[in-house]
Amino acid sequence: MIASATLARWQSALPFWMSFLLLPLVWIAALFGGWALLLPPLATWHLFAVLDGVFGLNLDNEDPNTPDSELRWYKALTLAWVPLQFLTLFGLIFYVSDASHLNGFEKFAVFFGVGVVTGAVGINYSHELMHQSSRAERWMADILLAMVLYSHFRSEHLLVHHRYVGTPRDPVTARYNEGFHRFYPRVLRECWHSAFQAEKRKLAQKNRPWTDLANPFFRYWALQAAMLLLAILLGGLTGLLLFLVQAGVAIWQLELVNYVEHYGLTRKHLGDGKYEPVRPRHSWNAAHKASNWLLINLQRHSDHHYKPNRRFPLLQNYTETDAPQLPYGYPVMTVAAMIPPLWRRIMNPRVRRWRQKYYPEITDWKPYNKAQNPLPR
Repeated sequence: MIASATLARWQSALPFWMSFLLLPLVWIAALFGGWALLLPPLATWHLFAVLDGVFGLNLDNEDPNTPDSELRWYKALTLAWVPLQFLTLFGLIFYVSDASHLNGFEKFAVFFGVGVVTGAVGINYSHELMHQSSRAERWMADILLAMVLYSHFRSEHLLVHHRYVGTPRDPVTARYNEGFHRFYPRVLRECWHSAFQAEKRKLAQKNRPWTDLANPFFRYWALQAAMLLLAILLGGLTGLLLFLVQAGVAIWQLELVNYVEHYGLTRKHLGDGKYEPVRPRHSWNAAHKASNWLLINLQRHSDHHYKPNRRFPLLQNYTETDAPQLPYGYPVMTVAAMIPPLWRRIMNPRVRRWRQKYYPEITDWKPYNKAQNPLPR
Protein backbone atom coordinates (compact mmCIF):
# COMPACT_ATOMS: atom_id res chain seq x y z
CA MET A 1 0.00 0.00 0.00
CA ILE A 2 2.82 2.41 0.92
CA ALA A 3 4.73 1.55 -2.26
CA SER A 4 1.58 2.11 -4.30
CA ALA A 5 1.01 5.53 -2.72
CA THR A 6 4.64 6.48 -3.34
CA LEU A 7 4.37 5.46 -6.98
CA ALA A 8 1.17 7.47 -7.42
CA ARG A 9 2.80 10.55 -5.92
CA TRP A 10 5.83 10.14 -8.18
CA GLN A 11 3.61 9.79 -11.24
CA SER A 12 1.67 12.96 -10.35
CA ALA A 13 4.97 14.85 -9.94
CA LEU A 14 6.51 13.59 -13.19
CA PRO A 15 4.89 16.10 -15.63
CA PHE A 16 6.40 18.99 -13.65
CA TRP A 17 9.86 17.63 -14.50
CA MET A 18 9.26 18.40 -18.19
CA SER A 19 11.11 21.69 -17.76
CA PHE A 20 14.38 19.76 -17.44
CA LEU A 21 14.07 18.86 -21.12
CA LEU A 22 14.85 22.49 -21.92
CA LEU A 23 18.44 22.13 -20.70
CA PRO A 24 19.54 19.73 -23.48
CA LEU A 25 17.93 22.08 -26.00
CA VAL A 26 20.25 24.96 -25.13
CA TRP A 27 23.22 22.62 -25.48
CA ILE A 28 21.95 21.45 -28.87
CA ALA A 29 21.60 25.10 -29.92
CA ALA A 30 25.22 25.76 -28.91
CA LEU A 31 26.59 22.63 -30.56
CA PHE A 32 24.85 23.01 -33.91
CA GLY A 33 23.93 26.70 -34.26
CA GLY A 34 21.74 27.61 -37.23
CA TRP A 35 18.10 26.64 -36.95
CA ALA A 36 18.81 24.81 -33.67
CA LEU A 37 19.08 28.24 -32.04
CA LEU A 38 15.31 28.52 -32.26
CA LEU A 39 14.68 25.41 -30.16
CA PRO A 40 14.79 26.89 -26.61
CA PRO A 41 12.45 29.85 -27.20
CA LEU A 42 10.14 27.83 -29.47
CA ALA A 43 9.83 25.05 -26.89
CA THR A 44 9.34 27.41 -23.96
CA TRP A 45 6.87 29.81 -25.55
CA HIS A 46 5.18 27.98 -28.39
CA LEU A 47 5.34 24.27 -27.61
CA PHE A 48 3.73 24.70 -24.21
CA ALA A 49 1.09 26.98 -25.72
CA VAL A 50 0.23 24.17 -28.15
CA LEU A 51 0.27 21.62 -25.33
CA ASP A 52 -2.16 23.79 -23.40
CA GLY A 53 -4.56 23.39 -26.30
CA VAL A 54 -3.98 19.62 -26.36
CA PHE A 55 -4.24 18.90 -22.62
CA GLY A 56 -6.77 21.58 -21.70
CA LEU A 57 -7.45 22.72 -18.13
CA ASN A 58 -6.69 21.13 -14.80
CA LEU A 59 -9.48 22.00 -12.40
CA ASP A 60 -8.58 19.41 -9.77
CA ASN A 61 -7.08 20.28 -6.40
CA GLU A 62 -4.72 18.36 -4.16
CA ASP A 63 -5.44 18.16 -0.45
CA PRO A 64 -3.89 21.42 0.89
CA ASN A 65 -3.10 19.67 4.18
CA THR A 66 -0.80 17.12 2.54
CA PRO A 67 2.34 16.88 4.72
CA ASP A 68 5.76 17.84 3.38
CA SER A 69 6.91 14.25 3.78
CA GLU A 70 4.66 13.27 0.87
CA LEU A 71 6.00 16.03 -1.40
CA ARG A 72 9.63 14.96 -1.70
CA TRP A 73 9.46 14.46 -5.50
CA TYR A 74 8.16 18.01 -5.89
CA LYS A 75 10.78 19.45 -3.53
CA ALA A 76 13.54 17.53 -5.32
CA LEU A 77 12.47 19.17 -8.57
CA THR A 78 13.32 22.70 -7.52
CA LEU A 79 16.48 21.72 -5.66
CA ALA A 80 17.86 19.61 -8.53
CA TRP A 81 17.40 22.49 -10.96
CA VAL A 82 19.90 24.73 -9.15
CA PRO A 83 23.14 22.79 -9.83
CA LEU A 84 21.96 21.82 -13.32
CA GLN A 85 21.29 25.43 -14.29
CA PHE A 86 24.63 26.48 -12.80
CA LEU A 87 26.53 23.84 -14.78
CA THR A 88 24.61 24.62 -17.97
CA LEU A 89 25.06 28.38 -17.73
CA PHE A 90 28.76 28.40 -16.94
CA GLY A 91 29.53 25.34 -19.05
CA LEU A 92 28.03 27.14 -22.04
CA ILE A 93 29.94 30.34 -21.24
CA PHE A 94 33.18 28.33 -21.33
CA TYR A 95 32.20 26.50 -24.52
CA VAL A 96 30.50 29.22 -26.54
CA SER A 97 33.02 31.99 -25.83
CA ASP A 98 35.65 30.24 -27.98
CA ALA A 99 33.33 28.28 -30.29
CA SER A 100 34.69 28.91 -33.79
CA HIS A 101 31.62 27.43 -35.53
CA LEU A 102 29.37 30.15 -34.06
CA ASN A 103 29.48 33.74 -35.26
CA GLY A 104 28.72 36.68 -32.99
CA PHE A 105 24.99 36.67 -33.70
CA GLU A 106 24.75 32.92 -33.07
CA LYS A 107 26.54 33.28 -29.73
CA PHE A 108 24.05 35.99 -28.79
CA ALA A 109 21.17 33.74 -29.90
CA VAL A 110 22.43 30.83 -27.79
CA PHE A 111 22.40 32.98 -24.68
CA PHE A 112 19.08 34.54 -25.60
CA GLY A 113 17.74 30.98 -25.39
CA VAL A 114 19.60 30.41 -22.13
CA GLY A 115 17.97 33.56 -20.72
CA VAL A 116 14.53 32.33 -21.74
CA VAL A 117 15.18 29.18 -19.70
CA THR A 118 16.83 30.85 -16.68
CA GLY A 119 13.98 33.37 -16.63
CA ALA A 120 10.94 31.21 -17.31
CA VAL A 121 12.15 28.29 -15.20
CA GLY A 122 15.08 29.37 -13.02
CA ILE A 123 13.55 32.55 -11.57
CA ASN A 124 10.24 30.77 -11.19
CA TYR A 125 11.90 28.00 -9.18
CA SER A 126 13.69 30.61 -7.07
CA HIS A 127 10.25 32.09 -6.36
CA GLU A 128 9.08 28.73 -5.02
CA LEU A 129 12.23 28.28 -2.93
CA MET A 130 12.25 31.77 -1.39
CA HIS A 131 8.80 31.22 0.08
CA GLN A 132 9.91 28.21 2.13
CA SER A 133 11.02 28.30 5.75
CA SER A 134 14.09 26.13 5.12
CA ARG A 135 17.30 28.15 5.13
CA ALA A 136 18.83 25.79 2.57
CA GLU A 137 15.96 26.36 0.14
CA ARG A 138 16.21 30.13 0.57
CA TRP A 139 19.92 29.94 -0.17
CA MET A 140 19.15 28.02 -3.34
CA ALA A 141 16.76 30.82 -4.30
CA ASP A 142 19.53 33.36 -3.76
CA ILE A 143 21.94 31.39 -5.95
CA LEU A 144 19.42 31.19 -8.79
CA LEU A 145 18.69 34.91 -8.59
CA ALA A 146 22.39 35.79 -8.49
CA MET A 147 22.79 33.91 -11.78
CA VAL A 148 20.50 36.51 -13.40
CA LEU A 149 21.69 39.54 -11.38
CA TYR A 150 18.25 40.03 -9.83
CA SER A 151 18.90 39.11 -6.22
CA HIS A 152 16.82 41.97 -4.81
CA PHE A 153 13.73 40.23 -6.22
CA ARG A 154 13.60 38.11 -3.07
CA SER A 155 13.35 41.15 -0.77
CA GLU A 156 10.98 43.00 -3.08
CA HIS A 157 8.72 40.01 -3.53
CA LEU A 158 8.49 38.93 0.11
CA LEU A 159 8.48 42.33 1.83
CA VAL A 160 6.77 44.57 -0.73
CA HIS A 161 4.80 42.71 -3.38
CA HIS A 162 2.95 40.29 -1.12
CA ARG A 163 2.15 42.99 1.40
CA TYR A 164 1.09 45.75 -0.99
CA VAL A 165 -0.15 43.88 -4.08
CA GLY A 166 -3.02 45.71 -5.75
CA THR A 167 -2.09 49.06 -4.17
CA PRO A 168 -0.06 52.05 -5.42
CA ARG A 169 2.82 51.04 -3.15
CA ASP A 170 3.43 47.86 -5.14
CA PRO A 171 5.49 48.67 -8.25
CA VAL A 172 4.78 45.22 -9.71
CA THR A 173 1.00 45.67 -9.94
CA ALA A 174 0.48 46.82 -13.53
CA ARG A 175 -1.99 49.71 -13.74
CA TYR A 176 -5.00 49.65 -16.00
CA ASN A 177 -4.01 50.86 -19.50
CA GLU A 178 -0.31 50.79 -18.58
CA GLY A 179 1.43 49.08 -21.49
CA PHE A 180 4.30 46.70 -20.81
CA HIS A 181 6.78 49.05 -22.48
CA ARG A 182 6.01 51.68 -19.83
CA PHE A 183 5.67 49.14 -17.03
CA TYR A 184 9.05 47.51 -17.65
CA PRO A 185 11.41 50.49 -17.15
CA ARG A 186 9.28 51.62 -14.22
CA VAL A 187 9.61 48.34 -12.32
CA LEU A 188 13.32 48.05 -13.06
CA ARG A 189 13.78 51.42 -11.39
CA GLU A 190 11.23 51.17 -8.58
CA CYS A 191 11.60 47.54 -7.49
CA TRP A 192 15.28 47.80 -6.56
CA HIS A 193 14.57 50.96 -4.58
CA SER A 194 11.51 49.54 -2.81
CA ALA A 195 13.38 46.32 -1.95
CA PHE A 196 16.34 48.21 -0.48
CA GLN A 197 14.08 50.53 1.51
CA ALA A 198 12.10 47.58 2.86
CA GLU A 199 15.26 45.92 4.17
CA LYS A 200 16.47 49.25 5.54
CA ARG A 201 13.18 49.73 7.45
CA LYS A 202 13.36 46.18 8.74
CA LEU A 203 16.81 46.84 10.21
CA ALA A 204 15.74 50.22 11.59
CA GLN A 205 13.04 48.48 13.63
CA LYS A 206 15.92 46.72 15.43
CA ASN A 207 17.87 49.98 15.74
CA ARG A 208 20.40 48.84 13.18
CA PRO A 209 21.76 50.86 10.22
CA TRP A 210 21.41 49.63 6.64
CA THR A 211 25.16 48.94 6.69
CA ASP A 212 24.64 46.17 9.24
CA LEU A 213 25.88 42.87 7.80
CA ALA A 214 22.45 41.40 8.51
CA ASN A 215 21.27 43.34 5.47
CA PRO A 216 20.78 40.64 2.80
CA PHE A 217 21.90 43.09 0.10
CA PHE A 218 25.49 42.38 1.10
CA ARG A 219 24.86 38.70 0.38
CA TYR A 220 23.13 39.62 -2.87
CA TRP A 221 26.05 41.77 -4.01
CA ALA A 222 28.64 39.13 -3.04
CA LEU A 223 26.84 36.35 -4.90
CA GLN A 224 26.32 38.49 -7.99
CA ALA A 225 29.96 39.57 -7.99
CA ALA A 226 31.02 35.92 -7.73
CA MET A 227 28.85 35.03 -10.74
CA LEU A 228 30.28 37.88 -12.81
CA LEU A 229 33.85 36.95 -11.86
CA LEU A 230 33.27 33.32 -12.76
CA ALA A 231 31.88 34.33 -16.16
CA ILE A 232 35.01 36.41 -16.82
CA LEU A 233 37.35 33.62 -15.69
CA LEU A 234 35.64 31.09 -17.94
CA GLY A 235 35.02 33.23 -21.02
CA GLY A 236 36.82 36.55 -20.68
CA LEU A 237 34.99 39.64 -21.87
CA THR A 238 32.95 37.53 -24.30
CA GLY A 239 31.86 35.32 -21.41
CA LEU A 240 30.87 38.38 -19.41
CA LEU A 241 28.81 39.77 -22.29
CA LEU A 242 27.07 36.42 -22.82
CA PHE A 243 26.30 36.21 -19.11
CA LEU A 244 24.78 39.70 -19.22
CA VAL A 245 22.68 38.78 -22.27
CA GLN A 246 21.06 35.81 -20.53
CA ALA A 247 20.53 37.83 -17.35
CA GLY A 248 18.80 40.61 -19.27
CA VAL A 249 16.53 38.17 -21.10
CA ALA A 250 15.70 36.36 -17.85
CA ILE A 251 14.72 39.61 -16.10
CA TRP A 252 12.56 40.56 -19.07
CA GLN A 253 10.83 37.16 -18.85
CA LEU A 254 10.16 37.63 -15.14
CA GLU A 255 8.70 41.09 -15.50
CA LEU A 256 6.49 39.99 -18.39
CA VAL A 257 4.94 37.44 -16.04
CA ASN A 258 4.66 40.02 -13.26
CA TYR A 259 2.86 42.32 -15.68
CA VAL A 260 0.30 39.65 -16.55
CA GLU A 261 -0.37 38.42 -13.03
CA HIS A 262 -2.16 41.48 -11.60
CA TYR A 263 -2.86 43.76 -14.55
CA GLY A 264 -5.59 46.27 -13.68
CA LEU A 265 -6.59 44.53 -10.41
CA THR A 266 -6.70 46.67 -7.29
CA ARG A 267 -7.64 46.25 -3.67
CA LYS A 268 -10.34 48.55 -2.41
CA HIS A 269 -9.05 51.64 -0.63
CA LEU A 270 -10.65 51.85 2.83
CA GLY A 271 -9.34 55.31 3.72
CA ASP A 272 -6.47 56.51 5.90
CA GLY A 273 -3.95 54.68 3.71
CA LYS A 274 -5.53 51.28 4.38
CA TYR A 275 -6.71 48.65 1.90
CA GLU A 276 -8.88 45.58 2.08
CA PRO A 277 -7.14 42.23 2.75
CA VAL A 278 -5.63 40.29 -0.15
CA ARG A 279 -8.14 37.85 -1.61
CA PRO A 280 -8.06 35.39 -4.53
CA ARG A 281 -9.81 37.93 -6.73
CA HIS A 282 -6.73 40.18 -6.70
CA SER A 283 -4.70 37.94 -9.05
CA TRP A 284 -5.39 36.55 -12.50
CA ASN A 285 -5.81 32.80 -12.51
CA ALA A 286 -5.04 30.29 -15.30
CA ALA A 287 -5.83 26.58 -15.08
CA HIS A 288 -4.04 25.55 -18.29
CA LYS A 289 -2.45 22.20 -17.59
CA ALA A 290 0.75 22.15 -19.66
CA SER A 291 1.94 25.67 -18.86
CA ASN A 292 1.30 24.96 -15.18
CA TRP A 293 3.59 21.95 -15.53
CA LEU A 294 6.28 24.21 -16.97
CA LEU A 295 5.74 26.94 -14.37
CA ILE A 296 5.03 24.66 -11.39
CA ASN A 297 1.51 25.99 -10.86
CA LEU A 298 2.53 29.64 -10.86
CA GLN A 299 -0.63 30.35 -12.83
CA ARG A 300 -2.66 29.36 -9.78
CA HIS A 301 -1.59 32.77 -8.64
CA SER A 302 -4.77 33.63 -6.78
CA ASP A 303 -4.12 30.91 -4.22
CA HIS A 304 -0.43 31.75 -4.03
CA HIS A 305 -1.25 35.26 -2.81
CA TYR A 306 -3.98 33.95 -0.54
CA LYS A 307 -1.63 31.33 1.00
CA PRO A 308 1.93 32.43 0.12
CA ASN A 309 3.76 29.62 1.93
CA ARG A 310 1.79 26.80 0.31
CA ARG A 311 4.05 24.59 -1.82
CA PHE A 312 3.30 24.56 -5.53
CA PRO A 313 1.67 21.10 -5.82
CA LEU A 314 -0.90 22.10 -3.19
CA LEU A 315 -1.94 25.40 -4.74
CA GLN A 316 -5.68 25.43 -5.29
CA ASN A 317 -7.53 26.31 -8.45
CA TYR A 318 -10.33 28.89 -8.26
CA THR A 319 -13.30 29.15 -10.54
CA GLU A 320 -14.67 32.36 -12.07
CA THR A 321 -16.85 32.74 -8.99
CA ASP A 322 -13.84 33.54 -6.80
CA ALA A 323 -11.02 34.68 -9.08
CA PRO A 324 -10.65 36.32 -12.50
CA GLN A 325 -9.52 33.94 -15.25
CA LEU A 326 -7.05 34.49 -18.07
CA PRO A 327 -8.21 33.27 -21.48
CA TYR A 328 -4.86 31.57 -22.15
CA GLY A 329 -1.82 30.43 -20.21
CA TYR A 330 1.24 32.60 -19.59
CA PRO A 331 3.11 31.53 -22.77
CA VAL A 332 0.38 33.13 -24.89
CA MET A 333 -0.43 36.01 -22.54
CA THR A 334 3.19 37.18 -22.24
CA VAL A 335 3.47 37.34 -26.03
CA ALA A 336 0.23 39.36 -26.12
CA ALA A 337 1.65 41.70 -23.46
CA MET A 338 4.41 42.69 -25.89
CA ILE A 339 1.75 44.03 -28.28
CA PRO A 340 -0.11 46.74 -26.28
CA PRO A 341 -3.11 47.18 -28.64
CA LEU A 342 -3.70 43.42 -28.65
CA TRP A 343 -3.23 43.25 -24.89
CA ARG A 344 -5.75 46.02 -24.23
CA ARG A 345 -8.24 44.42 -26.58
CA ILE A 346 -7.99 41.11 -24.70
CA MET A 347 -7.67 42.34 -21.11
CA ASN A 348 -9.37 45.72 -20.68
CA PRO A 349 -12.91 44.34 -21.11
CA ARG A 350 -12.06 41.64 -18.56
CA VAL A 351 -10.81 44.21 -16.08
CA ARG A 352 -14.00 46.24 -16.51
CA ARG A 353 -16.15 43.14 -15.94
CA TRP A 354 -14.07 42.32 -12.86
CA ARG A 355 -14.69 45.82 -11.46
CA GLN A 356 -18.41 45.58 -12.08
CA LYS A 357 -18.59 42.15 -10.48
CA TYR A 358 -16.62 42.81 -7.30
CA TYR A 359 -16.85 46.59 -6.82
CA PRO A 360 -20.08 47.88 -8.38
CA GLU A 361 -20.20 50.63 -5.74
CA ILE A 362 -17.00 52.25 -7.07
CA THR A 363 -17.88 54.63 -9.88
CA ASP A 364 -14.63 56.61 -10.13
CA TRP A 365 -11.65 54.40 -10.97
CA LYS A 366 -9.33 57.23 -12.01
CA PRO A 367 -7.42 57.34 -8.70
CA TYR A 368 -6.82 53.59 -8.95
CA ASN A 369 -5.76 53.78 -12.58
CA LYS A 370 -3.29 56.57 -11.92
CA ALA A 371 -2.08 55.15 -8.61
CA GLN A 372 -2.80 58.38 -6.75
CA ASN A 373 -4.41 56.90 -3.65
CA PRO A 374 -2.85 57.61 -0.26
CA LEU A 375 -0.04 55.15 0.30
CA PRO A 376 -0.10 52.76 3.27
CA ARG A 377 2.42 53.58 5.94
